[in-house]
Amino acid sequence: MASPLRTSARRTALRRAGIALVGTVGILLASAPASAEPGAPTSSADAARMVAERGHALEIVTEEFNQARDTLAAQQAAAVAAGAQLEKATAELAAAQQSVRSVARTAYTGESMGSFQAMMMSESADEFVSRVTTLQTIAGHQTGLVERAAAANVAAAQAQATATKAATDAQATFDAVAAQQADLQKQIDEFKAQFNQLSAEERRAAVAESSHTDEAAGEERADGARASRDDRSAPAPSAPVVANSQAAQVAVNAALAQRGKPYVWAAGGPNAFDCSGLTQYAFRAAGISLPHSSRGQSGMGQAVSRDQLQPGDLVFFYRPVSHVGIYIGNGQMVHAPTSGDVVKIGSVDSMRGFSGARRIAG
Repeated sequence: MASPLRTSARRTALRRAGIALVGTVGILLASAPASAEPGAPTSSADAARMVAERGHALEIVTEEFNQARDTLAAQQAAAVAAGAQLEKATAELAAAQQSVRSVARTAYTGESMGSFQAMMMSESADEFVSRVTTLQTIAGHQTGLVERAAAANVAAAQAQATATKAATDAQATFDAVAAQQADLQKQIDEFKAQFNQLSAEERRAAVAESSHTDEAAGEERADGARASRDDRSAPAPSAPVVANSQAAQVAVNAALAQRGKPYVWAAGGPNAFDCSGLTQYAFRAAGISLPHSSRGQSGMGQAVSRDQLQPGDLVFFYRPVSHVGIYIGNGQMVHAPTSGDVVKIGSVDSMRGFSGARRIAG
């Protein structure tokens, strides 16, 4: 029975789809040449604010892309599983059909014995009863074979439909994600060009400003002094961070070990990270699988109130969720803040828009 998933071409296409997405998203293209844009800023602080807002908007798009990419990976896995189930169902159907053909061949050639023959060939009543019982057992077995063949035929048809739908869904999602990836890369290039137009001081201000971009980001702000003050990167804890479970401890330690590595959109390590890529990487070290999506991670584990935070808890920001970090105690978290910055420790209060926390381990 033909199936798109049973062909090597389909499986190769699915593998290449996943590889292409993982391989290309984490690599930023070379910076585009600077160019003037409409609505140019009128001051250094205004330039920093505009770039910061653009950076946060891009983080939202990136997290949506990450979620779509995770959906694609799940659909590809489902497609492979459906293909394996189809192969199994097809093999069972072939075996059942062969058994039924054997039964039919025996009946056609007259090799089977009927009740009358059994009576004529039996030398006693007991022998006759024994022969008839055997015949009934054989008949029941043959009926069972026919019924199993019919059930196998239904199962194979259902497996075929499931495999076809899984392949179709995965292909549709791949097409959508590929288009989203192309749009994301275009926006990344535009942002890099815009960022490169800033002076060194303006870049620092933009990075600091991005930690405060939320639904109220359009409000007026004071000039560079305020922006500089907002760069609240915290020093390393004076004492070791102690979590309440081994898994949480491993995740915290893994995240802290990434400090200084650059933020790169849609990157999941080991050399660069975005926010959800860092948390996914850290908990993977503890044997816990998280989606590469801050919004997806916000539905994992148990909800925790802010006053009950413990080291290892995930802390989320904005509505809808588009940023995540790992709490390490004393009001601090380790996170990958934004483009132009690195993985570092910062205050939970340094970011507006706290929207909740989840306990993944412990």
